[in-house]
Amino acid sequence: MDMVGFSGKNDKKSPRTSDGILEKIFRLRENNTSKKVEFFAGITTFLSTAYILAVNPSLLGQAGMPPSGVFVATALAAFVGTVVMALLANYPLVLAPGMGLNAYFAFSIVLGMGYSWQFALFVVFIEGLIFIALTLTKAREKVVEAIPQSLKIGVGSGIGVFLAYIGLQNAHIIDSNDSTLTAFLSFESSTIHTSGTAAILAFIGVVLIVVLVHKKVFGALFWGMIGT
Repeated sequence: MDMVGFSGKNDKKSPRTSDGILEKIFRLRENNTSKKVEFFAGITTFLSTAYILAVNPSLLGQAGMPPSGVFVATALAAFVGTVVMALLANYPLVLAPGMGLNAYFAFSIVLGMGYSWQFALFVVFIEGLIFIALTLTKAREKVVEAIPQSLKIGVGSGIGVFLAYIGLQNAHIIDSNDSTLTAFLSFESSTIHTSGTAAILAFIGVVLIVVLVHKKVFGALFWGMIGT
């Protein structure tokens, strides 16, 4: 692991400094980053993905699973997966339960097909074993390469729209409607101090983040969320 350009002469005398350890593990200089950048990136990523701690128990709770247990399992799975990704792959990605898959688990497998959530979890376990086998045999790469690029883009776009829809719901910008299924929030005296406040804050937050990104402010997403 290359330490040139970071350690300096003094590091030879004290190779166990925190800076040296971080550089040795994560190769910050080699990846053109710094502790400050990674700190703000980590906090921003956490604030952007922490919603899964609320959404996952809510979704899987509708399938009969205990929400408190799902909450703990979600947190532990995300923690372990992210740490493994950092230490083994040195890649700045958060690994957490996939949105869309949890909805499929709850509404299609359990509520739609009528299977118990215990059976559905067993299927997920078998699926995990199959994916491990595909990865170890390099067959996974062949499968991924066989998927058309248009389908990959479509899947990513679909998940993005799904997440945006959930965000708009949680911000109370949109609400259910008997005629059109979905409608914008009606700002009335009965809603302005409850769901209306949340919608206004969400709108202000999006505008603030857009302005900060346009101004190229360091940590724009972070400061936008904190400011909101």
